Amino acid sequence: MEPLAEGAGSPARDSSGALIRAMPWVFVLIWSTGFVVARFGMPHAPPFSFLAMRYALSIACFLVWTLIARVEWPTAPMQWLHLAVVGTLLHAGYLGGVWAAVKAGIGAGTVALIVGLQPVLTALWITLSTRGPEGGGSHVSARVSARVSARQWLGLALGFGGMALVVWHKLGGGEVTLHNLSFAVVGLLAITIGTLYQKRFVAACDVRSASAIQLLAALGVTLPLALLEAEPMEWHPHLIGALAWSVVALTLGGSSLLYLLIQRGAATRVTSLMYLVPPCTAMLAWILFGEAFTWSMLVGMLLTVCGVAMVVRTSAP
Repeated sequence: MEPLAEGAGSPARDSSGALIRAMPWVFVLIWSTGFVVARFGMPHAPPFSFLAMRYALSIACFLVWTLIARVEWPTAPMQWLHLAVVGTLLHAGYLGGVWAAVKAGIGAGTVALIVGLQPVLTALWITLSTRGPEGGGSHVSARVSARVSARQWLGLALGFGGMALVVWHKLGGGEVTLHNLSFAVVGLLAITIGTLYQKRFVAACDVRSASAIQLLAALGVTLPLALLEAEPMEWHPHLIGALAWSVVALTLGGSSLLYLLIQRGAATRVTSLMYLVPPCTAMLAWILFGEAFTWSMLVGMLLTVCGVAMVVRTSAP
């Protein structure tokens, strides 16, 4: 008897579908820990030295992984270039900006709020870049269909309102200055441009080899900055734990998931998940550090979840 083919209701397909559906939520949880890790690590190390070591260790892990699994590498030189650009933006630019901002005095929740504006910038860019004259054939129709819908804009607004409600109490009080705010804005622009660039130019390839190339580019940008830092690294247990978590969970896990999510989904839907990061960061800070978690923050979290659901929900044909 011939074995049954895997149909829509087969256990293998159902299991695969469940894993794919779980990817965004696992990504949000992992990504949220990055701001908490910064709080653990930054008192004991300068930002770019920490990140350079994180990238070097992550590259070693990915290289071993690719050798064991016999992973294929991109063959087109332009794909190497595109991956290098993405790595420079998503790793050196985004993480460098966030960690430098935390080192300069901005709290983890406030940084999460600032870079949480990414979905708005992404949606605004997509809307402006897809405007065109009516008619003109299939090419224009495809551009128009890529616009952000009114329902998605409402979801983005709802998500931003809920996110602001969660972390509003972290703003002000002298915490934010022009100096440290500039680092956070660099991180915001880097992850926004990097996400759009990857969706536009990077062809589908193995996430392990792609991540190794991205990290090599990020290390090439970060290492010269690290060599200019005078502060030594203090090998405190918090620093060692932060470095280990950054390599294993955030880079090997979180960054790989982000790459896969961008490849699988529209940029607006993927980046809208970033709205869930500040509420998750606030909850983790409450659990780990005993920071205040009020009813207004709980309401903000619910609003954020509703807003994200409106954005990521697939429109009916």
